[in-house]
Amino acid sequence: MTFVVHHIEHLRRKLNERTLHSCPYHLRMDWSSARVSFFLALITAIALLPLGLWLGRWLAFTTSRAKPWIEALILLPLLLPPTVIGFYFLISFGQSTALGGWLQQTLGLRLVFSWQGLLLASLLINIPFMVQPIQRAFASISPSVREAAWVGGLSPWRCFRLIELPLAMPGVIAGVAMTLAHTLGEFGVVLMVGGSIEGETRTLSIAIYDRMQAFDDKAAHAMAASLVLCSLATLVVVFVSERARLRQHSR
Repeated sequence: MTFVVHHIEHLRRKLNERTLHSCPYHLRMDWSSARVSFFLALITAIALLPLGLWLGRWLAFTTSRAKPWIEALILLPLLLPPTVIGFYFLISFGQSTALGGWLQQTLGLRLVFSWQGLLLASLLINIPFMVQPIQRAFASISPSVREAAWVGGLSPWRCFRLIELPLAMPGVIAGVAMTLAHTLGEFGVVLMVGGSIEGETRTLSIAIYDRMQAFDDKAAHAMAASLVLCSLATLVVVFVSERARLRQHSR
């Protein structure tokens, strides 16, 4: 009887492997992980956009002595290994820490191996990708344009909304595109902070890693190819936006 059970289990595994390796692209794609990745990227970009506009504009126009320090702090996630960021996130917000325990007991908020923690980590590591293109776009606006708007009677808010923001829009588009693409491809921090919980924290990059661990090259290739296409589309958007910005300022 045991031999029959093992034989049936062996046949079931073989059938699953053949089905997986012969299925079309849309069946090899891990759609649950894809939904998590795209939703995480979308929420990250939406949440960072107001901060990117305010901080990018302030850095472009300020003469504060603190500017170099703030810029260095913003760029820090680009230089630090993802494991370092993930490590400090865990020792800061883990349930065994004072802050993590307080958040869990007071607000019922768990930031390790959860969607909320994954989102917070994504926000932290994507700040430079949103802020830097927007800062460069605002910095390229001629001071005479702003001064003319003020002389014409426009308030600072109307000057920002009617003059500065349209001129900086290519940089805003580039920042959003870079944030979306980087969030889709992030691996190290995502794995350390969120783990690999199906339907909650398992992203496409983690699903690719899992498929490679299982020697399922075709499924890994299907998901990797989708990320390559997303990255390529992002670069096209960035370069087109940059050309549009240069054309605006050459007039």
